[in-house]
Amino acid sequence: MLTRRLALADTLSGPALTGPTIRVAIATQDMKGLNAHFGSAKRFAVYDVSTEGWSFVEALDFDDVSDESGKHKTEGDDRIGPKVEGLTGCQILFCLAIGGPSAAKVVSAKIHPVKVPNPAPIEEVLERTRAMLAGTPPPWLRKLLADAGVTAKPAFDADD
Repeated sequence: MLTRRLALADTLSGPALTGPTIRVAIATQDMKGLNAHFGSAKRFAVYDVSTEGWSFVEALDFDDVSDESGKHKTEGDDRIGPKVEGLTGCQILFCLAIGGPSAAKVVSAKIHPVKVPNPAPIEEVLERTRAMLAGTPPPWLRKLLADAGVTAKPAFDADD
């Protein structure tokens, strides 16, 4: 269950982002790094990322998380639904792992899950995402941008 949604009150404090912008969520235990599986993540750090940089949007805090055993505490126990609802509006979810049923729920909410093999600082994940947007985005990211109505840099330039 989502227990807290924390956002900055002053959203005008940073420079406006330009270019294609996507909203990413990062599964984290400590708000410092991508270091959690989707089901056991206590928090999700949400950022808007563009070719120019990124901007913190909010932190989602959950108190009832999975123990990664794959078993429900009680019959009908749903800890995934509230997480997916909380992430509504994000286009990409970065996590260390995500189970098949959870991934299906995330994808049906139009969020692209990305499993990262090793923990990494949040800034590193954001910089890699910014670089993908600024360079030639991979096909899955171009599709996400197109679905969001954002024009990405083409994969090749006909003038080259």
